[in-house]
Amino acid sequence: MRSLLPEHVELAYVIIGWMIRIAMLVVVPRMRTPQAAQSWLLLIFFLPIPGLLIYLMIGRPRFPHWRHERFQQFHQSLDRLQQNLARFAGAPEVDQDTAALVRKVGGFPPTCGNGIEFITGYDEAIDRLVADIDGARHHVRILVYIFADDETGRKVIDALARAVRRGVDCHVLIDALGSRRWIAGTIRLLEAAGVKVRKSLPLRLLRGRTRRDMRNHRKLFLVDGEIGYAGSQNLVNKNFRPGITNQELMVRTTGPIVAAMAGVFLMDWYLECEQIVGDLDEPPVLADGTCIAQLLPSGADYPTEGFETLLIWKLHQAQQRVVLTTPYLIPDEDLLGAMRTSVLRGVQVDVIVSRVVDQRLVSLAQRSFYDDLLCAGVRIHQYRDYLLHAKNVTIDGALAIVGSSNADIRSFQLNEEVSIVLMDPRSVDAVEAVQRDYIAHSDAMTLEQWRKRPKRQVVLERVARLVSPLL
Repeated sequence: MRSLLPEHVELAYVIIGWMIRIAMLVVVPRMRTPQAAQSWLLLIFFLPIPGLLIYLMIGRPRFPHWRHERFQQFHQSLDRLQQNLARFAGAPEVDQDTAALVRKVGGFPPTCGNGIEFITGYDEAIDRLVADIDGARHHVRILVYIFADDETGRKVIDALARAVRRGVDCHVLIDALGSRRWIAGTIRLLEAAGVKVRKSLPLRLLRGRTRRDMRNHRKLFLVDGEIGYAGSQNLVNKNFRPGITNQELMVRTTGPIVAAMAGVFLMDWYLECEQIVGDLDEPPVLADGTCIAQLLPSGADYPTEGFETLLIWKLHQAQQRVVLTTPYLIPDEDLLGAMRTSVLRGVQVDVIVSRVVDQRLVSLAQRSFYDDLLCAGVRIHQYRDYLLHAKNVTIDGALAIVGSSNADIRSFQLNEEVSIVLMDPRSVDAVEAVQRDYIAHSDAMTLEQWRKRPKRQVVLERVARLVSPLL
């Protein structure tokens, strides 16, 4: 069939396509893992012009220069807080090597004298937060990926409104993309209540815009510098996706770790508004607790992938057992290799994932790794009935990590995340108890059973795996 385009237009299209392919061979591998570079180059090779446009929209894994400058400026002030927190670092139980690594990649020292509670009930976490806001005397600060104006979100908004009427200073930072379905209504209600609210990482066309794929995925809820929440739960109905109910894990803390959490909030607010809204010299509050905790913020602002670095290093150090809970498991070669090596050394590695899924393409990419993991001897448990959205790790009964970070390339390299690293036996035991409950409500997967899945499913998984570094 004869082409409808003039020959010179066809020739120009071919020439432009090859110019794009050749140029991107140089551009794409910079600041990227080999897996991500391969996926981008594959897309651009087959679809050079659409691939280039997609790359320009979401493909550059770096923040604009102005944000990097603000990050460096704020960290000069954050040094004072880190020095104050260092006064709470002394305890014989602290794993000094782990603490040193976490401080190197995340900036904060370990702290002793913290109180901690683990909240597995979705509604309970919201009710406790509302009660704490109702008891606030000075300030409330919320940083969250999803803040909806639905029934759950309005409970928190109403509590913030009551706090403002009492003279409490309230600040809320909401991820612009994560909350996009509700953000107009949520901001309208918050502003009407007198709450100071800003979008985190808004999409901009000018001034070094934020890319679509770089998001603030942190969940931090802070009251009076004395109470802090961290974990996986957003401020939205637990069944906001029809037919899917979320199961979460939140940590409610008191003690000096809350000052570190406040430092991360103040940093993120400064990055968006260039305003410091709190006192970094405010002395941390000592709680009547025995928890040893260290905050680990991570994301594209930092030069090193903090959560992934810690996870891989501890996998290589593990002696007995590692349990990893994550709703989204898209490992890179370093994480896959660490899990394989741990099993070969005699370590039992258990991965808890969710049978219920909310993102079809991500699920297909994730499932493409199950055969590799099962062949390596990794035990996979599929949690029934709910979307297990919790993210946590335990290692040898000596270390636990609870936070917002998934075990996928997006959380490792693109999202702003925050985790709490726990080093005392009582806290680690509590997380292990939660994980035992997950496994009790899960189905163990076998390699024989897995390989009986339909061939069509296998093909879809393999195609999804090709683009998994882009997800």
